[in-house]
Amino acid sequence: MMKENPIYKLKELAIYFLKLGYSGFGGPVALVNYMHRDLVEEKKWISEDEYKEGLALSQLAPGPMASQLSIYLGYVHYGIWGATLCGVLFVIPSFIMVLLLGIAYKLYGGLTWMQAVFYGVGAAVIGIIVMSSYKLTIKSVGKINLESFKKNWLLWIFYSAGILITVITETESLTLFIAAGLIYMLIKSPPDWIRKPKTINTLLIGIVGFWTYDIGTLGKIAWFFTKAGAFVFGSGLAIVPFLHSGVVTEYHWLGLTKKNL
Repeated sequence: MMKENPIYKLKELAIYFLKLGYSGFGGPVALVNYMHRDLVEEKKWISEDEYKEGLALSQLAPGPMASQLSIYLGYVHYGIWGATLCGVLFVIPSFIMVLLLGIAYKLYGGLTWMQAVFYGVGAAVIGIIVMSSYKLTIKSVGKINLESFKKNWLLWIFYSAGILITVITETESLTLFIAAGLIYMLIKSPPDWIRKPKTINTLLIGIVGFWTYDIGTLGKIAWFFTKAGAFVFGSGLAIVPFLHSGVVTEYHWLGLTKKNL
């Protein structure tokens, strides 16, 4: 629900997300940490509870976590208009940069110097991601101590299982995310139809069939990225290996070296 009496103007928040959009490095984990540092700790525009609520919703939904959190934080005090403005301004700088880099790469047949620059940036970003992951773990699961392990033992099991399975398979597991969420819900807050079997209603499950037709390469690309945004959990760091398995390994739209499509 939208809160009232903000201590900042929508213009100030919009400018902040525009700047973060073109200057924030480190991926979604680092970006959500920047938002907490700037908006909660320093500026105090957003309360700790509001931030945690937005972070929880962003983690729950599939797709880019940082973008979803920016949309939520824009909504907190300024409703749909604030959410729309903050979300667009946060995403548009990176969209323009990637578009221009893609055009340059296509026109000049690969930019070795640019690749070298991003390798250097990537090495530095790893440190940012590690530190931001630690802070995100503390906020989402708990502090790394014996008391937290005892209190949030189930969350730590899910956390450890997620790390282990991701490292072994080198990909994200949608089944793991869904199962972890359902198990935790059933243990911590079971619905009435489980606590009171007599209240069980008849569930109708409809199976929708889709006809098959050739939509062309561009249509297949659009559908693939639609699925990536709608069903892939774990933010950008999880989406990257999913994209690699699809566009490189399965469909061969891109290669590890430049190829003509």
